[in-house]
Amino acid sequence: MLDLEENKRLIFELQNRLCELENTLQIVNLKEELTKLESQTLQEDFWEDTQKSSVVYSKMNMLQKKIKMYENLKSELENLMELNDLLLIEYEADLAKELTSNTQKLAKKLDNLQVQTLLSGKYDANNAMLTIHPGAGGTESQDWAEMMYRMYTRWASSNGYAVKELDYLDGEEAGLKSVTFLVSGENAYGYLKSENGVHRLVRISPFDSGGRRHTSFASVEVLPEITDDNSEIEINPDDLRVDVFRSSGAGGQHINKTSSAIRIVHIPTNIVVTCQSERSQFQNRDTAMRMLKSKLLALKEKEEREKMADIKGTQMDIGWRKPNSFLCFLSIYLSKRPSNKL
Repeated sequence: MLDLEENKRLIFELQNRLCELENTLQIVNLKEELTKLESQTLQEDFWEDTQKSSVVYSKMNMLQKKIKMYENLKSELENLMELNDLLLIEYEADLAKELTSNTQKLAKKLDNLQVQTLLSGKYDANNAMLTIHPGAGGTESQDWAEMMYRMYTRWASSNGYAVKELDYLDGEEAGLKSVTFLVSGENAYGYLKSENGVHRLVRISPFDSGGRRHTSFASVEVLPEITDDNSEIEINPDDLRVDVFRSSGAGGQHINKTSSAIRIVHIPTNIVVTCQSERSQFQNRDTAMRMLKSKLLALKEKEEREKMADIKGTQMDIGWRKPNSFLCFLSIYLSKRPSNKL
């Protein structure tokens, strides 16, 4: 016989967590914001600006999704509580088993909603652009970079995100030399931004006939996709050098046979972006410009952090510090030095 009293306590705990989440999400404010956006869609000139209308609709969809998820959880928890009370009066094994299973499922849904609530950064809701480069180690690192690429794409597909390859360069013997791809979906950047950095793999090398252990490195750069409506980044066309070239490689899904690949160099910062995923040169250029905006935004934020660190200065520990050995020696020397007074 299943412990329905324990299951009731779990449902009650989930309801309390949902109430706290309601205050955090500010559901009332979200509904008011959604109403205002819906009123904008009823204006006569709303469809004249397609770029603005697409932004409004994407925001409406995001708000509707949050509100619907919260309301569904609230309704399902109320139904589970009622069913639990009925089963405490008249027990049925099959219904009790289904009840406890559904309670566990709702607990996981609530966990996911709480994680999404934490992703409240400025660009957490944006799509994510990832670039993987192998480090020192030759074929070993190139193979490790490809393993990481497969890992990220499988994670994205299993979590409902779309993956689009933007640029790919094969390795000499195995793996890849570089890859840039776009992960599209709500909070993609928020979930993936922690992957930014250098990743290491230690293993017995399949490429070493001696069976020795090798250490491989690969860097992952994660940037939010910046759309054209972002006014923080302004690019002067005179600062760009645009090169058109034929896609390279052995052929396949990411290879075009026309000179449609685009390479853009931002001369002041020497940032280079490349896109060869589309058959159209114009589409590749648009994607490359979005990549460039993302990189310039990351550079700007890095400079602002460094500037704030310089202004703040070195933060001393509030407590005992290790004394400077030279100052200690000097103070002892002066204290023991004979006085010149008569």
